[in-house]
Amino acid sequence: MATIYEVSKLAGVSLATVSRVINKTAPVREATREKVEAAMKELGYRPNSVAQSLASNRSNSIGILVPELGGPFYAELLSRIENEFRRVGKHVIIAAGHSDEELERESIEFLRSRNCDALILHVEAVSDDYLRGLADAGCAFVLMNRLVEQLADRCINLDNLLGGYLATKHLLELGHRAIAYVSGPMWKRDAQERYQGHQRALQEFGVPFDSSLVFEGDYQETGGVKALQYFRSLDKPFTALVCANDEMASGAITTAHDLGMDLPTQLSVVGFDNVNFAHYTYPKLTTIDYPLGEIGHMAAQWVLKNVYQQPIKDIRAVFAPQLVVRDSTHRIN
Repeated sequence: MATIYEVSKLAGVSLATVSRVINKTAPVREATREKVEAAMKELGYRPNSVAQSLASNRSNSIGILVPELGGPFYAELLSRIENEFRRVGKHVIIAAGHSDEELERESIEFLRSRNCDALILHVEAVSDDYLRGLADAGCAFVLMNRLVEQLADRCINLDNLLGGYLATKHLLELGHRAIAYVSGPMWKRDAQERYQGHQRALQEFGVPFDSSLVFEGDYQETGGVKALQYFRSLDKPFTALVCANDEMASGAITTAHDLGMDLPTQLSVVGFDNVNFAHYTYPKLTTIDYPLGEIGHMAAQWVLKNVYQQPIKDIRAVFAPQLVVRDSTHRIN
């Protein structure tokens, strides 16, 4: 295996110059850089990543922590972030926290132990105090889908309350008044905020709130299945269903078909997230667009600006969801 000494000799430059070219720690004349790169190519020399890390105090790796690795929701996020960093010669290390406080802590410490230059965190269970302590310890990280007031300058967040409001408002504008709601797990902040948006829309239209038409789901298809079965067991009519994510909406739609319901004439359904399968449910799902790819892009931009000092001007902190109207909602008289 070729060594840096052989590259230095073949290129006719000092070891320090070869090191500067490899690690990009100081400017090098273009002609000199080309000689060094040509020598590296001829010798088949590959820089030692550990040595590079020691020389530059950078590992050129970024840790990403998300709740789950499976399913359609996080796949787009991870792909967008990985592509963003690969484009500039950085690599990612991915871990899952499974919405469990201990696992999230363990995963964060694992990523820190890998000498990641920065962390991108989509965490739900660790406390604000823990995150503030992480910042005080000098850890470079950016938060997605979560706002911690004291760390606002490193939070990339979705206006979940607005999303919940828009979902229910759409049905109210179509004439629905008996609207059932399937929330996410209510210990999660995004679930709380989407539920608050639902309540705000009802209040705005003067529709009395009925707590019996609320079911706490699990953000999985099973939650939508159980919710629709529960609502059908009540002696109360309802013409529309708002689900706090698309997976639960998909489960509810499947169950409605199994029960012989005609959608959307007998039941209008709205989801949240606009994941890729929302185009393929029957009927196609009306939902709230969660610009997850853009949020991932912005989190990567935060790292490139604040950790790698790239000339990036604006970091957008809050994204607004938008209603996407398809075929699963229907106007009533």
